[in-house]
Amino acid sequence: MESEETEGRTLVQVISEKYSPENFPYCRGPGVGVVIRSSPQGSPVKDRLNLPSILVLDSCGITEAGDEEEVATFCAHVVELDLSHNQLKDWGEISKILSNIPNLDFLNLSMNPLRGLSLEPGAAESFSGLRCLVLNNTHVTWDVVHTLTREILELEQLFLCLNEYESVSVSSIPCPSLRLLHITDNHLQDWAEVRKLGLIYPGLVSLILANNSISSIHEPEDSLQRLFPNLRSINLHNSGLCCWEDIEKLNFFPNLQEVRLMGIPLLQPYTDQERRYLMVAQLPRVTVLNGSVVTDGEREDAERFFIRYHLDCPEDELPQRYHTLVARYGRLAPLAEVDLRPLCHVQVEVRFGDQTEPLELRLDQTVADLKKHLRAVVQLPPKKIRVYYIDRQLGYALEPQEMKYGARALHSYSIRDGDEILVVPKTK
Repeated sequence: MESEETEGRTLVQVISEKYSPENFPYCRGPGVGVVIRSSPQGSPVKDRLNLPSILVLDSCGITEAGDEEEVATFCAHVVELDLSHNQLKDWGEISKILSNIPNLDFLNLSMNPLRGLSLEPGAAESFSGLRCLVLNNTHVTWDVVHTLTREILELEQLFLCLNEYESVSVSSIPCPSLRLLHITDNHLQDWAEVRKLGLIYPGLVSLILANNSISSIHEPEDSLQRLFPNLRSINLHNSGLCCWEDIEKLNFFPNLQEVRLMGIPLLQPYTDQERRYLMVAQLPRVTVLNGSVVTDGEREDAERFFIRYHLDCPEDELPQRYHTLVARYGRLAPLAEVDLRPLCHVQVEVRFGDQTEPLELRLDQTVADLKKHLRAVVQLPPKKIRVYYIDRQLGYALEPQEMKYGARALHSYSIRDGDEILVVPKTK
């Protein structure tokens, strides 16, 4: 096995081993497409292979395609191929694989050592049928990316994470078909690099920029509208945004509906609720924030909170959004402070026959604790008395409520100051 890994393995070898009947028995079920192919030579191995239309061949030590005729025989029906964590370092070998898989829709090449390798347009033609291409942690150059996107006319999703990009290279030919770009965990810092993505991919609907150190959005309103006219979702998690003006600029994307903005320096000083309310109030057209739907009720609460939050701000420091919301709701008064902490002690009156005595109750006690405490007042053991609770605010409109469950906590009766505890001796 060690010598095989050193020398490398072919795609054909890996398929023959992994999808043999011993390792991959015939199965049925939703989404499982099993095809049994036979070769002109009648190879007993090929006759017996059970091949699904989605091939997962990650971490198999693959370095080359193998016999192209066998690749075509095995993979004519394949639509998704995962070749991540292999040792492919020749675009020519990858091209051989793809040129023999005519129906391929999805390709994952993540974690293959493709750093610094050039790609000729002729070799890129075999990628032309893809709709989704994953190149995470391959360190492919932007020239390679542009060569591929020029050939893949219907590419919809592109993954370029963990490639150590510090900048973006503009292509002379844009890729208008791309809808989703996942470019997280790179080293992009300047918005000038991000704006290039709008030029290269004008049809973007979703842009995922998480874990890049974008420090600010330096772009005027009309330019943002032109750059990302179709953008509906943007992810700026763990970016370097540190001022509210950057958040306001997100409103300039004409179709933006979903925003993810956690872990940015701007929001660190606030509580979780303050963060959400201030963000919701600043982004009136965003309907999903950090994965949670913004309801109409939450939006109104957030906008009212926003007004009150800025009541003590100097006039020249008030954001424009404040004036817009004041025009809608008026200048709101601060909310009254209400202590909603549960009561710990209450003052009640204990009535026993003709006697009435004041008593302070600890509401974390149980009914059994109360009866023990009453022993000194009524001179009867707990087993010899019945205890009733009377809500004095209701007077005697309701019958006294017997407190007969010893383990029940006193706070569950909603006892308040001035209420009454009635003690009655048990009759035999």
